[in-house]
This record gives sequence, structure tokens and C-alpha cells, in this order.
Amino acid sequence: MITVNIYYSGINGNAKRFAEEMLSSGIVDRIRSKEGNLRYEYFYPLEDCETVLLIDSWVNQEALDDHHHSPMMQEIVQLREKYDLHMKVERYLSDEAGIPGLDRSYIRE
Repeated sequence: MITVNIYYSGINGNAKRFAEEMLSSGIVDRIRSKEGNLRYEYFYPLEDCETVLLIDSWVNQEALDDHHHSPMMQEIVQLREKYDLHMKVERYLSDEAGIPGLDRSYIRE
């Protein structure tokens, strides 16, 4: 599994407006329905009101590449430009072994 964290930053609430338009326009629903998408969710950092975090997970690189080459990406790019957003990106590959026992002891389920 591949997880990409994208921090969208802007001014005057533009990052939040971007996320809201992504949802209201149906783009988020279309992404979530794509084969291979596992997660596509927005969050707001408590200490930075001008940033929105997107957590975007895919089953593999092929599914992510398919998403990046879809016509939807142009819609996303246009919205990013509309709201004049800058991005910081982090990429993670899942550990196939899962959460180790010692780490698991700190998790309350």
C-alpha cells in the first residue's frame, strides 16, 4: 500500500475552500470510487489554519499512476491554481509485517 500525505497551504482560508470544493464538486467521490483507492480524506491541522492535509492511499503504484493519468487530475490542478495553493508531499510505503507487538501495546482499540 502507498500512502501520500499532501499538505495544501494557502492564504485567507483558500486551502479549506479548495477541500470543500473538491467535496462539493464530486471529485472526491469519483476518486474514492476508483479501483485501487483505499483512502482519500481531508484533515485540518490544529496549529495551522491555512493548511489542509490530504491522506491519499492506494493499493499499489499502478493504481496511483492510473489516478495521476486520469482526466480528473486536470480538474484537481485547476482547483489548486484557482485557490493558489502550495504543496508539501510525503510518501509512505506500508510495512507488510504490520504493527510490532511492543508498539501494539500502546494502542487502545
